[in-house]
Amino acid sequence: MIEALGLAEPGIGAAWFSGEELEWADRIIDRADTIVICRARYTPAFGRLITTARSRGRRVLFDVDDLIFDTRFTHMVMDTLDQNTTETDLDFWFGVMARIGETMRLCDGVILTNEYLARRATDFCGLPSWVVPNFLNGAQLDLSARIVERKRASGWRRDQRIHLGYFSGTPSHNRDFAIIADTMAELLQRDRRLVLRIVGFLEPKGRLAAMAERIERFPLQDFLNLQRLIGEVELNLVPLQDNTFTNCKSELKVFEAAITGTISVASPAFTLKRAIEEGETGYLAPAYRWEEVLLRAIDRLGDYPRMAEAALAAAEERYGPMRQAKAITAAVFGEQTPR
Repeated sequence: MIEALGLAEPGIGAAWFSGEELEWADRIIDRADTIVICRARYTPAFGRLITTARSRGRRVLFDVDDLIFDTRFTHMVMDTLDQNTTETDLDFWFGVMARIGETMRLCDGVILTNEYLARRATDFCGLPSWVVPNFLNGAQLDLSARIVERKRASGWRRDQRIHLGYFSGTPSHNRDFAIIADTMAELLQRDRRLVLRIVGFLEPKGRLAAMAERIERFPLQDFLNLQRLIGEVELNLVPLQDNTFTNCKSELKVFEAAITGTISVASPAFTLKRAIEEGETGYLAPAYRWEEVLLRAIDRLGDYPRMAEAALAAAEERYGPMRQAKAITAAVFGEQTPR
């Protein structure tokens, strides 16, 4: 957000601080019009920062991009993320979500990443909310542009293989991937051209575990190397369970792929189905149709350059930092009716 403001609103000064710097809270407050606290668990130090800032007439907003502030959904979050339910795990998850929610309640308003999540926040705390979607930074755009230029220079040439990528990051996506695991095993067995690329901690199980020679494994990546690995696959796989928690997720995985010229096949969650124009910039696959949709996507690879260019143009239009400055300033200065 600081980068976006610097590019589009050079008259605005913005900086970020970590929790370890709260000992200088008074100096921060004195130099700020608005303070945004990102996804922070309540501590007495954060409580003092918020109450002191508000007493001095500063706006304090809370920023969060996940449904991790309302303990009414803790059981759903834990189940979705495939977490254990020991006493220790329950104490951890209920404690973390309650503390995040308490920090949010102390603020003047909330910044969320989509309308669905904003409605959950309003229901939880009653505070005004503003939507600022997740978006790309300049380094991601620069690297991705070089990836796309190489694709264009080659005429979008591919080798004889078809790469399907699953970029999971943390181990908490086991149940999301389980939606497509059997389908992937079946397609890999039937079509020798297919290669599955997995980035992150996900461990293939069942039939896939016996197909290691058809699976490329990469450890967790920094955000720039991740762009390079995404740009090397034809189809980016984004399976997602369908519940309140997952519908609060952003469309991050779709536009990070699109900006590299890679097409996504995704579950039709709230933001994902708004980020993809079916059959034009990608594909939407309900849980019971993943095999059908993947076969269609593979069969239409001859149309890949046109679709990839369309997905790229949409990502550039919606998710560049310059595009978000207006929404950010509206939130931090309260310049429009909150959502």
